[in-house]
Amino acid sequence: MSITFRAFKATHDRETCEKYLKGHISVLEDYGITNITSNNNLWMFMDCVYGVVAEDENGELVGGIRVQIADGINQLPVEKAVGYMDPSLYEIVRQYIPEGVGELCGLWNAKSVAGMGISILLTRAGISITNQITCKTLLGICAGYTLKMFKKVGFVVDNTLGKGGEFVYPNENYIAWVLGILNAKALETAEDYDRERMISLRNTPLQLFTEPSKDGTVDINYNLLIPPLDTTL
Repeated sequence: MSITFRAFKATHDRETCEKYLKGHISVLEDYGITNITSNNNLWMFMDCVYGVVAEDENGELVGGIRVQIADGINQLPVEKAVGYMDPSLYEIVRQYIPEGVGELCGLWNAKSVAGMGISILLTRAGISITNQITCKTLLGICAGYTLKMFKKVGFVVDNTLGKGGEFVYPNENYIAWVLGILNAKALETAEDYDRERMISLRNTPLQLFTEPSKDGTVDINYNLLIPPLDTTL
């Protein structure tokens, strides 16, 4: 099976945004989760949002991830989600804005590609595109079942926030952790293989790579160059 990963800017590609949101909502509903703060269409109209989508051989979206840059106007999803529980999060984001701070968010993949490792591949791809935008530091929020994966790519739990880094979110059945990559450019906190792959994707954003998966391998056609606005339309 071959899957294409494609980078985009939200305000330049409304059609992709609509498909992304539809797929994300469907996955969340399957798990009975309806109150994720980033589960809305507001991000589509923000000039500070970029993303990567996974498309199958038929062109259907089967996954996605976003990067939202803090612009001093729109709160990051993590601020909306848990900031009221620990207001010091607002100050952390504010301090990093001058050098570029963003959040990796909105990760999802369809059941049709479950077990293929698409989530970790999308996470790497999302981090990889930050060298094309002003983003030196990345934040994130994750549940227990994805904590190990996020640590592999370089995220570290910020134990100064919440209760040792933990927050009750999105409901009382879940514990979430607020995470940070101290340097989204150097990626020194990532595991060796993950760092190697992310650097490769930055150096060669257009590449075909056979990725290992639980079910064997999957061919990923990476197109991670964020396209400029087409002014000819």
